[in-house]
Amino acid sequence: MNQFDGRCVVVTGGTGALGSGIVGALLDGGAEVHVPWRDRAELDRSPHAHRAGFHARGPVDLSDESAVASFFASLPAVWASIHTVGGFAMAPLCETSAETFRRMHELNVVSCFLCCREAVRRMRGGGYDGGRIVNVGARAAQVSAPGMVAYTSAKAAVAALTTSLADELRHEGIFVNAVMPSIIDTPQNREAMADADHALWPTPTAIARTVVFLASPDNRVTHGALVPVYGAA
Repeated sequence: MNQFDGRCVVVTGGTGALGSGIVGALLDGGAEVHVPWRDRAELDRSPHAHRAGFHARGPVDLSDESAVASFFASLPAVWASIHTVGGFAMAPLCETSAETFRRMHELNVVSCFLCCREAVRRMRGGGYDGGRIVNVGARAAQVSAPGMVAYTSAKAAVAALTTSLADELRHEGIFVNAVMPSIIDTPQNREAMADADHALWPTPTAIARTVVFLASPDNRVTHGALVPVYGAA
């Protein structure tokens, strides 16, 4: 099914584990996928870098306002923008520095805000009937866990940003949603938590299916949702 039929879709973090799963599904669906990159080595490892419809652009610092504005201004009209870029830090409250707290918010919230804003500018008047934005939050923003105050508060802000924008933009046909994953089954996470039951974790491919539906023209009713993608965890 080519449900995207040549539509321009942005995927931030499109060379990472989750992003690559989303990019692959979008390419299979006929999308023209534009991926801002920052790490050349990670881009070179992407399994999709040489596929038709994959457009790498960079380097782009997604927490830099002018860089994000320039990236989106260089694109054709945008149908969907999917934001997987973020960062993780874990420490007890009294061992969490202001620098770490700010960095988590820069990586997770500021990048998401800037990309949402510039994507909407490229959706308006672009010839599409509305558009779609999908952000990536985290289960920790809804189900609290100790020792993650900087990360949890940043992802909670992503969730609040999502629901606020959904209400503001739905009358324009621009639907904004977020997925809220638990620990994702990636090689990095398996190495960090070798003793965990990895079978309980959601895979990037499984999460990608939900993301791609929310970003697709087939999604005609869902907006403002914080969708749990927890696997069996």
